[in-house]
Amino acid sequence: MMETAVITSPASVLAVLAAICSFFFFLEKRTAWKGFNYLPPLIFIYVTPVLCSNTKIIPRTSSVYDFMGEVMLPFFLVLMLMNIDVKVAFRTAGRGIFVMLLGTVGVVIGAPLSFMLVSHGLGPEAWKAYGALAGSWIGGTGNMLAVGQMVNLNESSLEFGYAVIADNAVYLIWLPILLGSKRCAELFHSFTRVPEERINELERAASKLNTKKDPLEMRHILYLIFFGFAATVLAAHISAMLPLVKASSGQVIISANTYKILLITALGIGLSFTRARQIPGSQALAMALIYLFVARMGAKADLSNLNTSVFWFLLGAYLWIFFHGAMLLLGARIFKIDVHTAAIASAANIGGAASAPIVAAYHKPVLVPVAVLMALIGYAIGNPLAYLTALLCLFVG
Repeated sequence: MMETAVITSPASVLAVLAAICSFFFFLEKRTAWKGFNYLPPLIFIYVTPVLCSNTKIIPRTSSVYDFMGEVMLPFFLVLMLMNIDVKVAFRTAGRGIFVMLLGTVGVVIGAPLSFMLVSHGLGPEAWKAYGALAGSWIGGTGNMLAVGQMVNLNESSLEFGYAVIADNAVYLIWLPILLGSKRCAELFHSFTRVPEERINELERAASKLNTKKDPLEMRHILYLIFFGFAATVLAAHISAMLPLVKASSGQVIISANTYKILLITALGIGLSFTRARQIPGSQALAMALIYLFVARMGAKADLSNLNTSVFWFLLGAYLWIFFHGAMLLLGARIFKIDVHTAAIASAANIGGAASAPIVAAYHKPVLVPVAVLMALIGYAIGNPLAYLTALLCLFVG
């Protein structure tokens, strides 16, 4: 039976998704409601299209969704990754980068450990959802979407919905912990044995960091469109020629989508070492497209088969975050890092570019540029490491 909806034309559906994204960011800006720090617009941008599609206001299947998945996702990944300045990030954040990377290790190894404890209550596709969630927790929402494609996880599946729900449910608990850690600075510094001079050095380096670009002009938009689509076409062409890799069970573990996202990641990072990194507007355009894609993901979700697996997935996610926190504390102790840098490092992983500046502004506003750079490093490593995480969950499941 063909699905019917009030709004069906591709242009109209896209307009609805854009309207939903615009409305919640307008509301955040206009009202300055502090609740958005704990319930970010991302949650509403995902949930609202879910309700719209499941009440037949917009369809769950549309040609515009196919176009967005095939073209828009690799396009915004290129723009997001080409904005990274790896050298500056490592020089400014210093040892904080290594703490963040240990937190990333906690995400990678914590996933299969928690998955083993809850997999009996999950479906056969749950390992893919763990990989998608790992993408968000290592990099950001863009990585979640990319890794979902890498493991061929249908965005309309319950498992993808579980990943989004768990991402935000953990965020509601973890963000207040990161913000509140500022009050425990003395105890934390006693534990990590951080010298006061280390904090002063970081603040001096951050204050000299220049992240400004030229004013955005029309030609810059054309440059971004060219680089984004050229990389998308090149990656798609090469990935179509590469062989599939299957496990002994017959499960495809490296598909054409896997190759495409890995190639896009490499091309985006490669462009970041050229003058393309200086093109203004790349980060803003990429983030706008990411939120539009999240709305598309919600529109494709089907609630008709919702079951108790969501409880087990949430339980697994809360167990999982414990391993990230433990590795983060270990890294802070080894590298003698202050509580401000540790909190930012964790936010750069778990919250990405949207949350890391919030945590930095609360702890020490001068560290906001450092927080953004850490989050961008997470974007760069998120796709391959989250894909590895998904495979680890597949093998232990």
